[in-house]
This record gives sequence, C-alpha cells and structure tokens, in this order.
Amino acid sequence: MTRGAWRQWWAAGATALAAVAAVDALALPAAMSLALLLPVMFLGYSLFRDGAERTAGTVPIRPEASPAEVAGAGHLIGIDALADPALILKDGWRAVAANAGALTLFGARIVGMDIRQPIRHPGVAEAVRQALADGVPALRELTALGAQDGAFRVRAVPLGDGRLLVTFSDITQARLTERMRVDFVANASHELRTPLANISGFIETLLGPAADDEPARRRFLEIMGREASRMSRLIDDLLSLSRIELDKYVRPQTPLDLPPLLVDVGRTLAMRLESDDRRLLFDIEPDLPLVAGDRDQILQVLHNLVSNALKYGRSGTPIIVGARRHEGGSRQEEMVRVWVKDEGEGIAPEHLPRLTERFYRVDTSHSRSMGGTGLGLAIVKHIVERHRGRLDIQSRQGEGTIVSFTLPLVGPLTRLDEPEAPQVAPQPAAQPAA
Repeated sequence: MTRGAWRQWWAAGATALAAVAAVDALALPAAMSLALLLPVMFLGYSLFRDGAERTAGTVPIRPEASPAEVAGAGHLIGIDALADPALILKDGWRAVAANAGALTLFGARIVGMDIRQPIRHPGVAEAVRQALADGVPALRELTALGAQDGAFRVRAVPLGDGRLLVTFSDITQARLTERMRVDFVANASHELRTPLANISGFIETLLGPAADDEPARRRFLEIMGREASRMSRLIDDLLSLSRIELDKYVRPQTPLDLPPLLVDVGRTLAMRLESDDRRLLFDIEPDLPLVAGDRDQILQVLHNLVSNALKYGRSGTPIIVGARRHEGGSRQEEMVRVWVKDEGEGIAPEHLPRLTERFYRVDTSHSRSMGGTGLGLAIVKHIVERHRGRLDIQSRQGEGTIVSFTLPLVGPLTRLDEPEAPQVAPQPAAQPAA
C-alpha cells in the first residue's frame, strides 16, 4: 500500500476513534453506535482524499501513467513545479488542482469548477474531449486564452483513474519570431528581385533593339551598374545583419576613444558633404571617457546615421554630431550618449516606432532612389543592443531628426595625444535633445 493510502486510512481511523469516544460519552446503544461509526469513518476517508488532491496541486498518478516509471511504486506529480499554467481535471471537466500560472491565467475560482465555465474556448474543450475519448495526449494551438492575448499550445494528457493533466504553453514569442522570419525572407527576395529584373530587361534590350544604338547602350549600362551596386549593398547589409545577430549575446569589451572615430566618419563622407554643400559640426564634451565597444561596428553605426542625415536633410544645412556623458541604463550606470542631428522635413510620429524594422521605409521610392536598402536602422539597432545601449529617435516635421544612442563606459579617459581637430567646421554650441 502506498504512503498516501496509509495516510488516508490513518485519517479514517483517527476519525473513528474520535467518534467512539463521543459515542461512549453519550452512552448510546450498541446498534445506534455502529450506525453512527460507519458513516463517520467513510466521511473521514473521503475528506482526506479530496483534501490531498487539492493540497499544493499534488495528485496521485498510477505508475504505468508516469513517464518516469518505477515498478511497484506509486507516483506523485506536483504541478506547482511546472513552468507553464497547468490544471488537473477529474470526472471529466472538474478542476481539482491548479498551479500558480493557471490561477493567474484563469482566476482563483477555477479550482472545483467545471472548466467550461471560466475557459470559454472551443479549442480547450476539443483537446479535453479527445484526450478523454481516445486515452492519449491531445494537442491544440489557439489564441486569446483567459486574461491574456497571444498564442498558446494546449496539451491534455490522461493520467489514469479518470484524471487529466492540461497544460497551457505560451508560444506567442515563437510565433512572432516565425512571422518575422517569413516577412524577412519575403522582403529580401523582393528587394533582390526588383534590380535583377531591371538588369535582365536591359540586357534583352541591348541584345535586341538597342544593339546598335550607342547612346541607349551607354544609358542602359549606367542603369545596370546602379542596380548591380544596389544588389551588392543589399547583400552586404544582409550579411552584416547576420553577423551582428550571431554575436548578439557577446558584449564588446574593447576600450574605445570616441572623438577620433567621429572625426574619421567626417573624413570618409567629406566628398558627399561637399557635393551637397553640407558641413559636419561637432559638439563633443572635453575629456570624454572611454567606452566599451567594437570599433568597426561603432563606425558602421556612425556612418549609417550620418549617411541618413545626408540623404534626408536639406541641402546646405549642417549636420551636428555630438557626444556627452549620460546617466542611464537599467542599473543607472554612467554612459556616453552620441547623437546625430539634421535639419530636414522630419518624420511623422506614426512612422517613428517602425523605423528600425527591416525593410521599413517612410518613402519607398525616395529611399530607393537614394540608394537605401531599408536595413540601415535595423543594423544600427542590433549593434546598439549588442553593446547594451539604447537607441532613440526624435523628429519634428519641418524641423529635422535627432538619432541618438548610448554606450557603456570602461573607465576614465587618459589621452597621450589630443585628437586632431576636425577640419570641416568649428564646433557649435549645439545641445542634445532632452
């Protein structure tokens, strides 16, 4: 006999002894005493068994129903140990036990109730009905369960003796990830197919009607060159994004001095700045401390942000790049905040939350005509997250946009040589956005 059964009979015996004492005290006749003792003993046994089922969500399970079978011994399963919300059902639909997750999802009143009352979802009823009928686990996937939205996987497993274990696994994040993957493949395919189709069309024209048309051939070859360059940039960005995601959980620790990096970006883009009559102005706090980061990735972030300011800012207006100490982060650690500010048309508020999505564009035709791949800010976001920083985008229509990010410090800055002053423009008294 199992330990649980012994406890049940001990409880019944204790109840009987108490009843005997009461009968003796009342001096009842023998027949009346026996008639009173038997119901009292049965009541004590039943009360203990039902109470044991409810205590801490623990329900006896037969050895043959347990995955961890031990010959000749009974098993107990504690559903409070399960990470997912879980219920034990008895007599078909009555919930006799629930763990903390299930109580949060469906409410504390579900214990003792027919689950079809608080859980009004046909998918759950189908899973329970199939498990009861077939005697094998039943699985269903459904949405909007209990007090939560999202996607859930419901699994009903027969335990024997008329009991059923029902678990509710939240798979919302897995479904979102899968949807993002599908959208990413579709968008990448579309972005590559468009320039490839253009190149194929021009090749056919050059081999046919324009074979002997020198001006047309030259014009078509220029367009084909631009489309090929666009595909090359897109592939480079896709590979870059893949590498960044691969190292997502490896936090960079290399000490970096930011001012020389900012100057390097200005030199790299000097020709583009000059062709658009633009100036790169710097607002860098003196004695800026070192930050922990990956040099190539930080340069990529700065290059992407300044390039965006060049594309979408107004010709002849300055672009301000600044860096200052910043108190922030989840642990309120000291960081450095870097920002890039342009003067342009700005971005409508409804677009701001989606700017870091892959292939999202405010103006698709304008972005493509400027050579954009739709992945620049997505790459920036992933790099900043890898550095445990924060990306922030502020914009006012008709005024311009400020994109900023934070980087953690590695310690006080000790410079042997002052960084060379930028040659493109003197430093203005610009201030970062609040």
